[in-house]
Amino acid sequence: MYTPLVMKHFLNPRNAGKIPRPDGVGTTGDPDCGDYLRIYICVEDDRISEIKFEVFGCPAAIATSSVLTERAKGKTLDEALQITEADVSRALGGLPEPKEHCSNLGTKALRQAIENYRKRFMEEEEA
Repeated sequence: MYTPLVMKHFLNPRNAGKIPRPDGVGTTGDPDCGDYLRIYICVEDDRISEIKFEVFGCPAAIATSSVLTERAKGKTLDEALQITEADVSRALGGLPEPKEHCSNLGTKALRQAIENYRKRFMEEEEA
């Protein structure tokens, strides 16, 4: 059902955990299947210097979160915003059709984390 790469990221997820003092946080969930994801980012010079995630979900949700964080780390915020659901799925060699929605969680949460960071940063700049 799952590709070897999905299983590799599921069994040994990269960047799992929480950042104690993140610059931005994004959360999303899928009430239909019960998956829930939170992404934490730290930003230096407009680049994602650190990224971690906490997820409650199926193997596909864990694997897609893991591969998304690998792809986003080191990218500028604008580059990270360009990562698509299809990019995440392709990076894992594809997902079974019923699990394709899992790749949407990560990109949504990443976008929210970047938006959260930018909102906080703009408020600090204006103060």
